[in-house]
Amino acid sequence: MDGEFQVRTARLADAESIYALIREHTTELVPRSLGNVVENIDRFLVAEGPDGVLAGCIAYQVWPEIGDPLKATVELQSVAVRAACRRRGIGSLLVKGALARVRALAPADVTVLTLTPEFFATLGFREIPKTRIMHKLYTGCINCTKHTDPFTCPEKAMALEI
Repeated sequence: MDGEFQVRTARLADAESIYALIREHTTELVPRSLGNVVENIDRFLVAEGPDGVLAGCIAYQVWPEIGDPLKATVELQSVAVRAACRRRGIGSLLVKGALARVRALAPADVTVLTLTPEFFATLGFREIPKTRIMHKLYTGCINCTKHTDPFTCPEKAMALEI
């Protein structure tokens, strides 16, 4: 891991950099508008280099379980690391930082939809059937413009029990 990078809570001043970083990963990430980034800035963490440049970001979203608030899950979203900064442990720092933040919420588990399941497996996530995250599919994936059906989307659903 590169000790030069620190993970911190995002600030409004980071919104445009986060937006640009997500746009750099259009094939891997669901797009977010600048307005959406600003709206959810309190749920973003960023990895900042010594030069003040953002090297990566991560966000999280709480998904309720209908009828049972204690079984709510938290989804990690918009996990992105600048290409020039990869393979330096920044992604792991971001995920661990987000996990530390969401543990305080005491969710049933933490989930992620990803094209890089190998990376998340190294952090303890296990693949799960997409049918376990139906609320996410109905409220989030239904609006995706990349795939017509969440079940044919190549992203893998993964979960980490907290």
